[in-house]
Amino acid sequence: MKLTILGGGGFRVPLVYGALLGDHAEGRVSQVILYDTDADRLTAVARVLDEQARGVPDAPAVVATTELDEALRGADFVFSAIRVGGLAGRAADERVALGLGVLGQETVGAGGIAYGLRTVPVAVDLARRIARLAPHAWVINFTNPAGLVTEAMSRHLGDRVIGICDSPVGLGRRIARALGADPDRAWIDYAGLNHLGWVRGLYVDGRDELPRLLADPGLLGTFEEGRLFGAELLGSLGAIPNEYLHYYYFNREAVRAYQEAGQTRGAFLRDQQEGFYARMREPGTSALSTWDRTRAEREATYMAENRDVAGAGEREESDLKSGGYERVALALMRAIARNERTSLILNVRNRTALPVLDADAVVEVPCLVDANGAHPVAVSPLPYHAVGLVTAVKAVERAVLEAAGSGSRAAAVQAFALHPLVDSVAVARRLVDGYTEVHPQLAYLDRP
Repeated sequence: MKLTILGGGGFRVPLVYGALLGDHAEGRVSQVILYDTDADRLTAVARVLDEQARGVPDAPAVVATTELDEALRGADFVFSAIRVGGLAGRAADERVALGLGVLGQETVGAGGIAYGLRTVPVAVDLARRIARLAPHAWVINFTNPAGLVTEAMSRHLGDRVIGICDSPVGLGRRIARALGADPDRAWIDYAGLNHLGWVRGLYVDGRDELPRLLADPGLLGTFEEGRLFGAELLGSLGAIPNEYLHYYYFNREAVRAYQEAGQTRGAFLRDQQEGFYARMREPGTSALSTWDRTRAEREATYMAENRDVAGAGEREESDLKSGGYERVALALMRAIARNERTSLILNVRNRTALPVLDADAVVEVPCLVDANGAHPVAVSPLPYHAVGLVTAVKAVERAVLEAAGSGSRAAAVQAFALHPLVDSVAVARRLVDGYTEVHPQLAYLDRP
């Protein structure tokens, strides 16, 4: 079975390959094609994968290429993990937004919109190529903003593109551990959009254990989201939000913390990864150990400013280990390729799962997965506070898709203005001006 990874020079690719090395069942992936526009990054990541594969007799063969069509032909699965504009683009997203007093995070608020405007045209081109060159392939989308990009690609690939994120999985596992339950036996009632969802129940042997957790401040303090949001807020919501909702519920505090930080997250990762790839060019460097040290530092500093705002402390040791999105991706691929039926929280077309949204809107909900793909499970209605955020952000995503499809500057301004974390047409116009100045990829937007 052939797996193509778009963005094959990306830093997190070794997580995926490491997961594949542990799969020895019949019908496993036998060949991994790494595609990237940056040959140096491809070479560096291929070195890490080569060290990972040592001593594994049936390790999937790895081929690196900068030829996109060659990478796609004959693929059974395509993992899309591209980053249009690189980490320098992410750092610019943050800088422009913070300069105007709004959040510039990669997937949330102004930064997420700017990233989407850069990424959607490229993702649509990829979807069209995949439909032509590998029409039977299943596409697993890692590219952020994951829900928005998956919806853009689904207009050309239908249900053969599925978006994944490790945040809901990690949240569900932390809740289960706090309750003393086996995470692998728990059913998570989760619903929303990517990076905008809530756990409304956690069922073990048919019994919802979440009310017991919400009623116990001591238990809530034993895991990250409990400390991040606090027992009082969680009790009033009657749910546990995805960690990214901290940007909404504590927006002013988050913006201030990011403005006062010595370096934005994007700038930190840009510098860190530039250092990593530079070290990979040095002879005698141990690729795998260098990558692993860099990965550990990256994980330890994740959402550090938000934890500081909440006084949540350091990340738990169990949250620093791998086993997140690569585990979801492998489980999804196995379920489809081998009909190993399973349930996963995924980004898929809504159908009727969330009645407040139309059938084609990509949502993040529990799905039953088999050889025919991912089938969203109907969930209980969202409470009004969640409906407001979900419908507002979906309206933003649709405006981004309109702008990316038509080149309309007015649609881009509307996307920024409609977002709850921007809420100003004047600021939205300045954001569009600022982003078009720093991102050549946005030259397609027309001028007033």
